[in-house]
Amino acid sequence: MTGIAVLGSTNMDLVAYVARPPQRGETVTGREFCTVPGGKGANQAVAAARAGGDVMMIGAVGDDAYGARLRSGLEHAGVDTDLLHTAEGPSGTAHIVVDDAGGNSIVVIPGANGTVTSLGPGEKAAIAGADLLLLQLELPLPTVLEGARVAHAQGVRTILTPSPVQSLPDELFDAIDLLIPNEHEAAALSGRSEPHAAADVLLRQVPEVVITLGARGCLYASRGTEKIHFPAPEVTAVDTTGAGDTFVGTLAVALGEGRSVPDALAWASSAAALCVQRPGASTSMPYRSEIDAA
Repeated sequence: MTGIAVLGSTNMDLVAYVARPPQRGETVTGREFCTVPGGKGANQAVAAARAGGDVMMIGAVGDDAYGARLRSGLEHAGVDTDLLHTAEGPSGTAHIVVDDAGGNSIVVIPGANGTVTSLGPGEKAAIAGADLLLLQLELPLPTVLEGARVAHAQGVRTILTPSPVQSLPDELFDAIDLLIPNEHEAAALSGRSEPHAAADVLLRQVPEVVITLGARGCLYASRGTEKIHFPAPEVTAVDTTGAGDTFVGTLAVALGEGRSVPDALAWASSAAALCVQRPGASTSMPYRSEIDAA
């Protein structure tokens, strides 16, 4: 099995379903509300575990009811939570509005995630012993950088999802093997709105880039090769929350198994397409048997 360490966030998603999202100063009536375990780190961990990876989650939850539920959800998915610490205070939350077109807008409150300010010997050993490390930007940036440096020093393939997007130091890019932004994040990081142009800029900083394009699929680029556009399966989206994390977690498993890039991207795209046809984030992520049958 592919050994995957995930250094990232755990949040409880507080999801409101509406016909259309409210404009500034406006109140709208929703049709449904639910709470779903999430957080970009936890989502990627669940996606990778369901796709067949051997996954370790590194992070923190609060000592509230949400924290217990978040830990239980990860464990139920087969994720090792020995390095998921419990901090005093509330767990992280994500306040999500999902419209009838399947689009979403999200406000994240870090909570316990903000307490993950350094890595101890156990966390460093788990990263060093993994085949791949998955990183996002919902933990304090110095911790993300520390994790990337540990992985890079040990030759562990490191994948960064730059979300929520922010200015990043060169030291972090230097320790990243594969960058997976969506097209908006790619534009923000590169200063180029066109994905091919954005990829050219980003390849000056990292060896490989996959820019996800939603319903249009993804663009793969690496140094010294031609870019490849991979179309997404045509499906009707119900809720796109968690689709990107499903793609990343599944892709990590495929790459760890030594699949070719085209095969790995096609497999991950199938997983993401299954995810968007179901409501919720972690609850919508497919199992390996479903992805193989798609």
